[in-house]
Amino acid sequence: MQVDFYRENGYLRVPAVFSPEEMDELAEDLDRLIQDWSFEAAWTGPWRDAYLDPGLAGTIKLSALHDLQLYSAAWARAIVHPRLAAALGTLLGPAVEFHHTTMHVKPPERGAPFPMHQDYPFYPHADDRYVDVLLHLDDTSHDNGEIRLLAGSYKGGPLEHIVQDSDGHPCHPHLPTDQYRLEDTVAVPARRGDVVCFNINTIHGSYMNRTDRPRRLVRMGYRHPDNRQLDGQSLGRPGMLVSGVRRRRKDEPPLS
Repeated sequence: MQVDFYRENGYLRVPAVFSPEEMDELAEDLDRLIQDWSFEAAWTGPWRDAYLDPGLAGTIKLSALHDLQLYSAAWARAIVHPRLAAALGTLLGPAVEFHHTTMHVKPPERGAPFPMHQDYPFYPHADDRYVDVLLHLDDTSHDNGEIRLLAGSYKGGPLEHIVQDSDGHPCHPHLPTDQYRLEDTVAVPARRGDVVCFNINTIHGSYMNRTDRPRRLVRMGYRHPDNRQLDGQSLGRPGMLVSGVRRRRKDEPPLS
């Protein structure tokens, strides 16, 4: 594990965490979940004017679903995978708590880009002992929209994001496009079965999928058990420990 690289840059690719056989099972279940349970997500906001031609803006798509472990036994096993847990224990541990999973599937040819952002606004925590993990079900490249990260950006802490359209309506959090550009990021292509880990405050984004095949990623979130969540996705829900033992704070009641 290149822990020093992670601490300097705020991200790390860990190759071949999952075997080809494990990926076959996960991909089969993911495709079923896409068909049966996923919903179409569209990131809103003024970033679209900078990223997309007007004729393209209305056609981009993204398939999403939260908490895959509630729909598939294979994905329930994936979140506690021993090799993944060992890597996270090195980055966060010794105790590591699971937080959530979210499917990010860019369909062929019109797979939506992601504007530059931190994940902090979606599930803010008291400190940065939180690692997002992208499990790759497909090889990624520039053509299908690999993850791109701004090296070292997590050290600046949480940033103020744009959360309103020009007309005042709420939109998905993203950073100003004139200050944070995809062109300035580091591309981190990965192979099927690899994971890319990054800090909750690492700025990242991605280009469109312009290939004739889907780009399938699943984000899995993990934190130190003492890192208190402040708001957002999965707030108040205790997660399974994938590494170590939960330490009891003074007068803390048992979990329910």
